[in-house]
Amino acid sequence: MKTLQVDLGERSYPIYIGARLLGNAELIKPHIRGQQVMIVSNETVAPLYLEKTLQALDGLHCETVILPDGEEYKNLDTLKLIYDALLEKRFDRHCTLIALGGGVVGDMTGYAAASYQRGVDFIQIPTTLLAQVDSSVGGKTGVNHPLGKNMIGAFHQPRCVIADTDTLDTLEDRQLSAGIAEVIKYGLLGDAEFFDWLEANMDKLMARDKDALAYAIERSCQDKADVVAADEKESGKRALLNLGHTFGHAIEASSGYGKWLHGEAVGTGMLMAADLSMRQGWINAQDLHRTEDIIDRAALPTRSPAHMDYDHFIEHMSVDKKVRAGKINFVLLKAIGDAIVTSDFDDALLRETIEAHRALTEG
Repeated sequence: MKTLQVDLGERSYPIYIGARLLGNAELIKPHIRGQQVMIVSNETVAPLYLEKTLQALDGLHCETVILPDGEEYKNLDTLKLIYDALLEKRFDRHCTLIALGGGVVGDMTGYAAASYQRGVDFIQIPTTLLAQVDSSVGGKTGVNHPLGKNMIGAFHQPRCVIADTDTLDTLEDRQLSAGIAEVIKYGLLGDAEFFDWLEANMDKLMARDKDALAYAIERSCQDKADVVAADEKESGKRALLNLGHTFGHAIEASSGYGKWLHGEAVGTGMLMAADLSMRQGWINAQDLHRTEDIIDRAALPTRSPAHMDYDHFIEHMSVDKKVRAGKINFVLLKAIGDAIVTSDFDDALLRETIEAHRALTEG
């Protein structure tokens, strides 16, 4: 087991990464300060891992709430199911919520914890690669709105993150690729050495090589932990973690939440960001080719939906959280491993990028 630390003063917490961690009572119980525990999971994950999680919590008062599975359910209506369970079971402000699932479960559980009785403890147990390397770390919580992704939420740090790599054995291939998109992101935005490693080891990751996956998770979590420790509330450097997300969130919202996985949309979004960076004269054609090649090798889409023209993208990107004073901000590349946040781009070049990466047919 590897243990990393997210250094945030009194809100600091560990990230545990390794195999056979789910049933480890000694790992999870020290982070639970009360007696009441509400485990939030979904219809896919609960049959696989709920019983083992409950075994580690023996002696505590545990209740569960099982949500429907899918990004399309990451909304206020589904969030209400968590509040209903907490209130019906009379959970007090000393309770702990446990998110057992992927990014959707983690984001909603975290937001419920942030807002229930003005804030209670929660623990992240991510069961997808995307959640293990990204959404479970950093304290971003929230739900989607039909007009924009993650527009309703709060910063609320977990007590700990327990990433059991054995849960990836049951992960669908498409979900694995979606998680690898976020892994690639760390190499592109600030870790050129890691990007080189990914180029050399992508085939191993796609083949689910245990050692390669464990290293990728550890390196990604360390990169994110360093950024979060430097900028918890995204006032500066943390915005770099949104590489590919301005385009990606627009794709998700326009297509209907759930049709594209988050990582799939981010993969295409990173390629579009690299393309715009090249058109701006900031990176060369070889860097763009390397970006496209690694996204393609991860079995991620490299074209946006056919229905999304320039106007569609602008409509959705204009309500993105990264808009400042009416200006759309992108994370663009100065080089592989060197990203910046900027609103200083040529709109004509943005139009060219969007049209160049638009699929010819829907589907």
